[in-house]
Amino acid sequence: MKSVIYHAFSQKEAKEFGVQHSGAQRSEAFVKAFLKRSTPRMSPQAREDQLQRKAVVLEYFTRQRRKEKRKKSKGLSARQRRELRLFDIKPEQQRYSLFLPLHELWKQYIRDLCSGLKPDTQPQMIQAKLLKADLHGAIISVTKSKCPSYVGVTGILLQETKHVFKIITREDCLKVIPKLNCVFAVEIDDFVSYIYGSKFQLRSSERSAKKFKAKGTIDL
Repeated sequence: MKSVIYHAFSQKEAKEFGVQHSGAQRSEAFVKAFLKRSTPRMSPQAREDQLQRKAVVLEYFTRQRRKEKRKKSKGLSARQRRELRLFDIKPEQQRYSLFLPLHELWKQYIRDLCSGLKPDTQPQMIQAKLLKADLHGAIISVTKSKCPSYVGVTGILLQETKHVFKIITREDCLKVIPKLNCVFAVEIDDFVSYIYGSKFQLRSSERSAKKFKAKGTIDL
């Protein structure tokens, strides 16, 4: 009795013996057509050479998306803000009592900033904190000035610019005090800090990155 052993031909052996199944023929035709469509710029000989040596990189063209430029919203310039008088305080709002709650908020802000303002707190630490703190709402006084009419002016600081302080006094009078050639005192919980305006000509947002010298004499 003879035993029958079935042996599956490889693709090379099937080609040598001329054994081709209809499914294999359809697959081969599909692959050839696919490669022809995918590499339209290559000749049949060049395509055959590529298949013998390495993988074929199929050509694929992507549509480039146009990048839409986003328009950046431009804010108002300093000149436009001045023309619109955005930061002007109206006469009916120039009342000392209206800004007392702002002063209470400022005091709480400084207490939190200085970790409570305890009696044993170092004055140098408070001075360093105040120099970089936001002073809007603080009660400040002019202690020295080359202009005698400024000395003694006391009130709540409403606005600070690079060169001036705008203060509302107890008499409901809005005063504009230049920083140059003036010395200011800021008091909170029995701590008094002095600010030399000539060395303080910065915007409040710029002071946080400013390094102030702890020692040295400063003239008006």
